[in-house]
Amino acid sequence: MEIQEERKPKSLLKKTVLYFKKNGAKKGFKKIHNKFFRLETVSYEKWQKGAFPSAHEQERQRREASAWNEETLKKPAEERARLYPCFSIVVPMYHTPPEYLAALISSVRAQTYENWELCLADGSETPCSAYGDSTGGDERIRYQFLEGNRGIAGNTNAALSMAKGDFVVLADHDDLLSPDALYCLARAVRAQETADVLYSDEDKTDAKGKKYYDPHFKPDFNEDLLRSLNYICHLLAVRRSLAAAVGGFRADYDGAQDYDFVFRCTEAARDIVHIPRILYHWRCHGASTAENPDSKRYAFEAGKRALEDHYARLGIKACVVHGLKPGMYTTQYTRPRDPLVSVIIPNKDHTADLDRTIRSVMACTSYSNLEWVIVENNSTCPETFSYYEALSREFANVRVITWEKEFNYAAINNFGAAHASGEYLWLLNNDLEMITDDCVDGLLNPCMRPEIGIVGARLYYGDDTVQHAGVIVGLGGVAGHAFVGQPRFDCGYMAKDRCTQRLSAVTAACLMIRRSVFEEIGGFSEELAVAFNDVDLCLKAGRAGYGVLYNAQVEAYHYESKTRGLEDTPEKVARFNGEMDLFKEKWQRKLQAGDPYYNINLTLARNDFTLRNPYEIDYEQRVK
Repeated sequence: MEIQEERKPKSLLKKTVLYFKKNGAKKGFKKIHNKFFRLETVSYEKWQKGAFPSAHEQERQRREASAWNEETLKKPAEERARLYPCFSIVVPMYHTPPEYLAALISSVRAQTYENWELCLADGSETPCSAYGDSTGGDERIRYQFLEGNRGIAGNTNAALSMAKGDFVVLADHDDLLSPDALYCLARAVRAQETADVLYSDEDKTDAKGKKYYDPHFKPDFNEDLLRSLNYICHLLAVRRSLAAAVGGFRADYDGAQDYDFVFRCTEAARDIVHIPRILYHWRCHGASTAENPDSKRYAFEAGKRALEDHYARLGIKACVVHGLKPGMYTTQYTRPRDPLVSVIIPNKDHTADLDRTIRSVMACTSYSNLEWVIVENNSTCPETFSYYEALSREFANVRVITWEKEFNYAAINNFGAAHASGEYLWLLNNDLEMITDDCVDGLLNPCMRPEIGIVGARLYYGDDTVQHAGVIVGLGGVAGHAFVGQPRFDCGYMAKDRCTQRLSAVTAACLMIRRSVFEEIGGFSEELAVAFNDVDLCLKAGRAGYGVLYNAQVEAYHYESKTRGLEDTPEKVARFNGEMDLFKEKWQRKLQAGDPYYNINLTLARNDFTLRNPYEIDYEQRVK
C-alpha cells in the first residue's frame, strides 16, 4: 500500500487566494465582507449602510434614467409613458410646519429620476411661508392655495386635479422620499407595462428627519392581509387614469381615505407590483398617526366602513369587527350552506390525546354536519381498540378505518380522504386541543370562498408559545414555521402573527381543504412520507391557482411529536434529509424565486422576521 504524506492544512491566506482564483474578485470580496460583517442581528441603523443607495449608486441611477429619457425622446407618447413615465407627487397640506414642507420638497428635488412634478394643495387659513423659499425656482413644483380646508379627501383631490403625469404618487406633507424612490418606480413600470398600482417598503423617521427606524418590509400583494390592516400605506403609486376612474378620494372616509382608495384601486388594477425597498420615510411626531394612533381614533371607524364597502362591491357576505389593535380588522365570512366536513385523524395508540382532540372540537363548535374518520395506524395496545368501539357507540358519526402498511403520513391521509364522504376535508393531528369557539366556522367559511383552497390555524405549544403561525418557504433553506417560540399574546413583526392573510403554506396538523381541490392536485405526494408533505400540498394548490389562507383567529394547542416521536435516530435523520433533498429538487424554482408572502430583506436563518444581511442580496435582485 502506498503511504501518502500527511497534508498540512492550508493557511488562511492560501485559502483566500484559492477562493479568489476559483470564484472571482466579486464573490471573493463578498465572502470576506459577509464573514466579518454578518448583520443577522445588527441594528437597523447599521443595516441601512448596506441597503440604502450610496452616492455612487445614486449617480449611476441618474445616468441610467438620463439614458431612458434619451432613448424615448422621439417615441410615441404612449410608449414614452411606459419607458420614461412621469410621476405626479400629490400632497394635501393643512397647517404644515414650514420646516417639514421644506424637507419634503428637498427630498423630491434630490430624486435620481427627474421626470416628475410635485402638486401641493394647501387647505390652511393662510399660505405656507416655506413654499417659495424651498422650490429653488423649479417649475416642476406647483402650489395651490385652496382658501379653506376641504378635509383630507378634498385637499388630496385638489392636488390630484393638478396632476398631469402618467402615475400619481401619494405623499403626506410632513414625510420624506428616499432619493431613489421615483427611479425604482420607473424601473418597475418599465419591467411591467401593465402595472397599475405600485407600492414599496417604508420606515419611520424622527421629528428632525435624521434618524430612521421601525422598518416595514412587506409581502407582495396580499389581499387578505390588506383586509386585516392597511399594510400597503406608503410609498403608493397609481396610474393616473385608474385613480380618475375609481373617483379619487371620498370625504366619507376621511382618516382612512387612503385605505378606501387602495381597495378601489387594487380591485380594478391589472397588475399590482411590490418593490421590496425602503422608498418612504414616515415622519413621527406627537400629532402623527405613526407616533400616536389615538390621535385619529375616528380613522379606525372609517377604515372599518371602507372594508365593509370593499366586500359589498365584490358581493362577499361578511361581518367586519375591530381587531386586537387600532387599525386591525377581523372578518367573519358568512357561508351559504352547511356542507359535510370530514375530520381525518391518523392515530396510533395515545387514546387520551385522541380523545382530547375530538372532545375539544366538539366543545368549540356548534357545527353538526361533521363525520369523523379515524385512521388506525398499527396500534399495539388492546385498550386502543376498546376505545374505538366505545367512541363509535357514543357517536354515530365516528368511523375507524385501518391502515396496515408502515407509517407514511402522506399516504395515510390520502387513504383517509379516499374513505371520507365530506365535501371538505379537515386534517387534524391526534395531539391537538382546539381552544377557539366556532373553530369550524373559522376554517370552513373562508375555505368556501371559490378562490381559496386551503385554510390553516394558529397553533401553540403547551407552554403558550407559538408553534405555527404559517409557513415561510425558504426558511432554514427549505421551509419553516413563522414566529416559533414567540409568546402567545404577542402580535409578531408588524402584527403579522395575528393577521389573517394569504401564505404559501400552512401545517397539516390543522388544515382544511376543499375535496375538489385535494383531488385536482392529486392529494399528498406520498414520496414525502413524513417531512414537507404539507408544504408540498399547499404549493401544489397554489400552483393550481388556489389561495392558502392562514386564519390567525382559529387557535389550538399542538402537543407536537407526542405520537410519532422525534427525528432522533440515524434512520429517521437519513429519511428526513432524503425528503428534504427531494422537496428542494421539486420546488427549486420556487425556492430560488423566494416566498412572495415574505420579503427578500428579511432573514431566512431564523423565523423571527429580523433583518437579512443586505450584502447577501445583489442590488439587481433588490430592485426587481
